[in-house]
Amino acid sequence: MDIGSSLNPAIDIGQIEGAFMQGYGLFTLEELMYSPQGMLYSRGPEMYKLPGFADIPDEFNVSLLTGAPNPRAVYSSKAVGEPPIFIGSFASFAIKEAIAAAREDQGLNGDYPLEAPATSARIRMACQDKFTNLLKMPEDGTCRGTLYPNTCFFFFNILLFTSFYC
Repeated sequence: MDIGSSLNPAIDIGQIEGAFMQGYGLFTLEELMYSPQGMLYSRGPEMYKLPGFADIPDEFNVSLLTGAPNPRAVYSSKAVGEPPIFIGSFASFAIKEAIAAAREDQGLNGDYPLEAPATSARIRMACQDKFTNLLKMPEDGTCRGTLYPNTCFFFFNILLFTSFYC
C-alpha cells in the first residue's frame, strides 16, 4: 500500500490490517435491522455481528510501497487510516462468484440480488434451491432491513437443517 515514507511501519501495517477487517465486516457481517416504525433492532453485540479474532485470515500479507514519498507532508508520509477499508470488499466479490457457481449447478441464471452485507442468510437465499423457494421474500420497498430478526434467524436455521438432513 502506498503510504509514502512510513514513520512507523508496524503502526501502518496494523492500520491496514484493522481497516481490512473493518471492511470485511462492513461487506459480510454488519447488518442493520429496523422495525416497521424505523427503530433500530440490531443494537449491541448480541444483535449486531462484528468481525472477531476468528475472522482474521490465517495468512495476512501486508506490504508497504517504497520509494513513493510525499514531499508536501511531514517527513514525506501519507495517511493510512480508513482507505484500506475497501480492500475488505474482496470477500463480497468472492461470495458473489461462489453464489453464481452454486446457481449454475442448480440450472439457474447468473442474475440474482445480493445486497451488502452478504450475510449467511442472504447468501443462502441467493443460492436458491427447493427449500429457499418455500419462503416468500418481501417485495421491493416494503421493508427496511429485516423486520423480525428472530423470525429470519429461525427460517434460516430451518433452511440449513433441511438442506443437510433431508
